[in-house]
Amino acid sequence: MVMSEIRYKPIGVVHSPFKKPSGVPIQPTAAEGVKGSIEVFPEYADGLKDLDGFSHIILVYHFHLSKKPLLMVRPYMDEELHGVFATRAPSRPNPIGISTLHLLRAEKNMLHVEDLDIVDGTPVLDIKPFVPEFDVRKTSGVGWLKKNLHKLSSVRDDGRFLE
Repeated sequence: MVMSEIRYKPIGVVHSPFKKPSGVPIQPTAAEGVKGSIEVFPEYADGLKDLDGFSHIILVYHFHLSKKPLLMVRPYMDEELHGVFATRAPSRPNPIGISTLHLLRAEKNMLHVEDLDIVDGTPVLDIKPFVPEFDVRKTSGVGWLKKNLHKLSSVRDDGRFLE
């Protein structure tokens, strides 16, 4: 059975020093030291119990500023077109983003994080604890990115995926 529509309600919002997409680091590893917070709406605050024992979280969020979905994209670290599912570009059929962030501390309904690569005001869909034994895999290939990974620390969002 194919569902025609799925709806999610945000559970919180990102507070970030990045007020617009242009200039944002394109991955958390390129945002080392960038601090911000995740405000979890009060009705979901109980769900944060015991999260403060984890050093990292996986944040799932909605790319609310990306333009219409594209199936072929020119990602930030390459000049060639690639299928969107071979990239982490924000203009996707379902504009969902993920970032693994360093959790500095949890206070009531606020999560203070570091290595933040997300625009201020971004709606949060879910939060999961990062567990290396679950989440880290040995890989044997990174596709087209292999020739471009050296660019990660210097590449920033240039606005190409904005509405």
